[in-house]
Amino acid sequence: MTVAVIDTGVDPHPDLRNNLLTGTVTYAGGSGNGKQDGDPNGHGTGMAGLIAAHGRGANGALGIAPQAKIVPIQDERGDGGSADDLAKGVEWATSKRVDVISISSNAGGTPRLRAAVEAAIKANIIVVAGVGNRPKSLLVGFPAGFPGVLAVGATDRKGDHADVSVTGNRVVIAAPGVDIYSTSVDGRYRKGTGTSDSTAIVAGAAALVRSKFPDLSAEEVVHRLTATADDKGAPGRDEEYGYGVVNLVAALTADVPPLEGAASPSATANPTPSQADGNAAPNPENRSNTASTVLIVVLVAFVVLGLLVTLLVVLLLRRRQQQRPGPY
Repeated sequence: MTVAVIDTGVDPHPDLRNNLLTGTVTYAGGSGNGKQDGDPNGHGTGMAGLIAAHGRGANGALGIAPQAKIVPIQDERGDGGSADDLAKGVEWATSKRVDVISISSNAGGTPRLRAAVEAAIKANIIVVAGVGNRPKSLLVGFPAGFPGVLAVGATDRKGDHADVSVTGNRVVIAAPGVDIYSTSVDGRYRKGTGTSDSTAIVAGAAALVRSKFPDLSAEEVVHRLTATADDKGAPGRDEEYGYGVVNLVAALTADVPPLEGAASPSATANPTPSQADGNAAPNPENRSNTASTVLIVVLVAFVVLGLLVTLLVVLLLRRRQQQRPGPY
């Protein structure tokens, strides 16, 4: 599996040196080679380590999918990137037909970024993005806020909603995001807190699930992750955890029925868990279909009732006319 990490770059850490492919740089002034520009900030290297670090025997960091390949796309140098640079990164990753795109940052919801994300999803690529951190952000940012994106919130060390994590109805799933250790620059290690780390963990989970189930579409992989997530907070989908906290063992082993009506991935399709899962929230699309069916049945019933009432009135009138006495 190949995972594009659109971030501050990826430094060739010893725990990652077998996993790095040649990437690119989207902002002006970069060399164009993601590996040559390194990572002046350390953030992108940390995200790459959570996804695919292979460690060194009993030492070092071990990522979620240690055999995955990382495609570094540097769209910023640690001071925040633009929506256009982020869109360029998504476009480039889509052109390379990666399996997963991991975005641990937010930008403006520009038309170009929306179009880039939609094209990636239509190309059967899983797009994973963090919802954003408080207090810098108060609402779910973009691209996490776009339909079809696997938007990730954070949990704390107790497994509960992390205060740093933004909430909203666009949250799809949650993962650990407080005091997370991973790789950093110059062979060192870092500790981070925020939805960035949660996003990388879910991106690694998506790569691992996709590796085990290579015939599943991107939409079905997202469905498997949400259908097997551990429900937290309010029953069903909620604004803190989405469909729940990622459960990688269940995602890799559970018997998950196919997503009803799934065909090819759609930019407007929101991931929905299976009703076969006891903790899963009802499928919003199924609720809509059920409501439509009930409405049709009610309308038909009213029409039939009206016809019956009309027929009854006609019969009564005829009967009265027949019973009326004749002229004297």
